[in-house]
Amino acid sequence: MNILTKKLLLATAITLALGSSQAMASESMAAKEQGSSLTNARQEAQIVTTYTLNPYLRSHDLSVAVHNGKATLTGKVEDDVHKELAGAIAAGVQGVSSVDNQITVDANYKAQSRGTNPAERSFGDVVDDATITASVKSKLLWSKHTEGMDTKVITKDGKVELSGSVANQQAKQQAEQLAKNTAGVRSVDNQLQIKDKAASKASDRQSDTDKGSMMADTWITTKVKSTYMYSSNVTSSDISVTTDDGIVTLAGSVSSGAEKALAIELAQNIRGVKSVSSKQLVYEE
Repeated sequence: MNILTKKLLLATAITLALGSSQAMASESMAAKEQGSSLTNARQEAQIVTTYTLNPYLRSHDLSVAVHNGKATLTGKVEDDVHKELAGAIAAGVQGVSSVDNQITVDANYKAQSRGTNPAERSFGDVVDDATITASVKSKLLWSKHTEGMDTKVITKDGKVELSGSVANQQAKQQAEQLAKNTAGVRSVDNQLQIKDKAASKASDRQSDTDKGSMMADTWITTKVKSTYMYSSNVTSSDISVTTDDGIVTLAGSVSSGAEKALAIELAQNIRGVKSVSSKQLVYEE
């Protein structure tokens, strides 16, 4: 009887151990599958978000599915360049090991036009407008002619509206030019008003600006480079900027005399800049 009991207990223990082992294996597999699903979802979201923010792809109806590191792309675009771009973006996401680009190229495909109804605006449109507003505000803040103005900047569908007060006509025109030369801007509605109070404040600021040396050379260099980066008519990557005691030196290449003139003008307008040397900035006619 004792032998039988011991055998039963042993059999029960083995059964329980096997059951427990199987349960642990099932739980481990479930956790692994859940982790894999979360990774797939994260990679899909990253690709889709990048498409949404990209100005060349956001208006296309593209779908993304990721499974175990393989991204499958479907949808339509109007040319091969956009298809290649979509594939390159997906391949650049961490964890994506291969891309099955099934996107169809259709020359007759018409991408969705940018909506004017706020309800139709995509997330990419909102980000674009916010970026333009920030860029214009920064350029106004850094300029010796417009810094400190009581200015409000609103952007909607690439159309910038300037309102508030400025010191004089030059400041008003400068603000409009800075906004127009900002990447992504379609038009500028300049509603700035000239007020004496603003002129008084501007005079005080100009007195400080005239000292020039008060502005750090590194600050000036950074703001000149940033202004180029935000501008639509200057190729910032081809221009080198250095500053020594408020004197800015530009070097590199530009595509035209107009681009060179604009690069010089933008640098001259930065607060603290005493002069601009452009002898090393060349272009081929």
